Amino acid sequence: MKDTFNNVVIYNGYPLSVVVAVTFHSVILALLLYLQSSKSPEALELVQPTVVKALLIQENPQVANERKRLERRQQQQRAQEREVAQQAVDAEQNRKEQADARAEEQRVARDLASLRQRQEQEKLDTEQLVRERKEQEEIEEERRRLRELAEEQRKIEVRDRQRQQESADAAAAELATSEFEMVQSGTAIIQQAVQSVWSRPPSARNGMRAILQIRMLPTGELIDALITQSSGDPAFDRSAENAVYSAAPFRELQALPINVFNANFRSLSLIFQPEDLLN
Repeated sequence: MKDTFNNVVIYNGYPLSVVVAVTFHSVILALLLYLQSSKSPEALELVQPTVVKALLIQENPQVANERKRLERRQQQQRAQEREVAQQAVDAEQNRKEQADARAEEQRVARDLASLRQRQEQEKLDTEQLVRERKEQEEIEEERRRLRELAEEQRKIEVRDRQRQQESADAAAAELATSEFEMVQSGTAIIQQAVQSVWSRPPSARNGMRAILQIRMLPTGELIDALITQSSGDPAFDRSAENAVYSAAPFRELQALPINVFNANFRSLSLIFQPEDLLN
């Protein structure tokens, strides 16, 4: 109700009396202009203008005070509203800044966690690489050691084979020498025994030659004696055959190894010539 009264008393900041006076003069001026335009100039009479006194009505001090009080209240209310609005803006800004700060902290935390994870993974990868490299080096070292052992073993085996071969060769040479000596000794015994009992017939002549094949036992006993090549003189052939049977058995052959006997004396050829007895 007081706001309505203020709107009536105050119009754009002017008192009501001023507004009424201005309105009244405007109506009179409009009426005069209408009358002048509707009549001819001859009939127009001068009309003495009516003097209207405009009285300035003094505003009621109580109303003015109330108006000022209301204005101050409105200003305070608007100030409070602006302050509340500013506080809301500040609170929203603060909330946004806090949210941005929390988001930044979370991003930094995520970045730090990701960095630590990468560093840990790199550390694990490095340790794994070091372990693999060490294992590979150990494998290579073991392979090298095995190769060296294998090479040393091969050299030892080669040396052993060489020594064995040398020993075998030496033994074979010694055996061959011994066997040759035994064969020569046994042959000489048979020749001496047969020659000591061989009686050449008077018909024997130089150039005659008779070959007898004799077979013996390991005991030196004679199995038989066959003429494989005749001298052409029956008396010469019979004398050679009689000499072999007379000289047997050859007991010295019992001392020979069986392999030597079988290879050399199981079957033996004797050559008879008038000059000498050869085998």
